[in-house]
Amino acid sequence: MPSAKRELYKSPDVCQLAELQPYVLRSWEAEFPGLGQPEKAGTGRIYRREDVELVLRIKQLVFVEGLTLAGARRRLEEEIGDPPSVSVTVEDALGDLARTKLRQVRSGLEAILAMLSRDVSGPELQLVSPSAGVMTARDRATVKRAMAVHTAKPATKSGAAKKRRAS
Repeated sequence: MPSAKRELYKSPDVCQLAELQPYVLRSWEAEFPGLGQPEKAGTGRIYRREDVELVLRIKQLVFVEGLTLAGARRRLEEEIGDPPSVSVTVEDALGDLARTKLRQVRSGLEAILAMLSRDVSGPELQLVSPSAGVMTARDRATVKRAMAVHTAKPATKSGAAKKRRAS
């Protein structure tokens, strides 16, 4: 018989402890989705000690008190009541790598805030529109040639060659 002091159990062990057939346990898993945890694809479920205690309580409600599975579920919900709210901070939920990344982002945002909140008498950077620049005739000719090279149509055959092909 499996030890009752273990932390994790497989389905056959739970069936043996609770004196249930495997199909009964499977039907209870459908009614109580939190019962047991899927181990891996293709293998059975893993049950914690709390899950085994829940199976024994369900067994008592169904076989001794004569409740249906839905009735047993409602009774368990009444007994448990509202679960206490769990307060988790962001730092508790994140790993070290995520915390490091968040610290880097925060320091970067603080640096941007410091730059934006500086009291500057004159603008540090000035945006200049392209039309404000002075373009010489030589610059315009260079741009025109560059545009002509990029927009030139591919060479075609002469008109005489086209006429020969058409006839």
